[in-house]
Amino acid sequence: MTEAAEEPRGAGMEEPGAPRRSALRRLLRRFRETETGQALVEFTMILPLFVLLFMSMVEFGRAFHTWLLITNAAREGARIAAVQSDLSTVQTRIYDSFCANYPSQCNIDPSRVTITTANVQGSRGSMVQVDVAYNFQWVTPIGNIVNLVSGGNLANLTIRSHASMRLE
Repeated sequence: MTEAAEEPRGAGMEEPGAPRRSALRRLLRRFRETETGQALVEFTMILPLFVLLFMSMVEFGRAFHTWLLITNAAREGARIAAVQSDLSTVQTRIYDSFCANYPSQCNIDPSRVTITTANVQGSRGSMVQVDVAYNFQWVTPIGNIVNLVSGGNLANLTIRSHASMRLE
């Protein structure tokens, strides 16, 4: 009788699948008690924010670069117009300011550039005005997100620059 008292409870009633269940329970208990996989879960939660931040930085850099090019182009156009150059020379200088070899090697797409001039070859002492506009196009999906958040106000982002100088 003493031997029967030392046996664990239910030892004689084991079924063939019982050791597997206890091994599975031990495995599940080990995953619950440890932090295995926690970093992966946290990474998957933070990854969309990092991707959004990266796309925002890329688009901001592109837009800022385009703004610099457009501002420089308007200034160059106004400067060449201020020395009594004709309209075709002014437009050529504007395109040359952002193209190494117009129209093939351009930093921005020349077909989306709009040039407006006023008082080219006017009287000396008056002001010549050059306006350059560029229809910016998003290259990452952040443009769709910005469009959604802005209610469609930034769907067609136009970067503009104005320069005016006194005619010499």
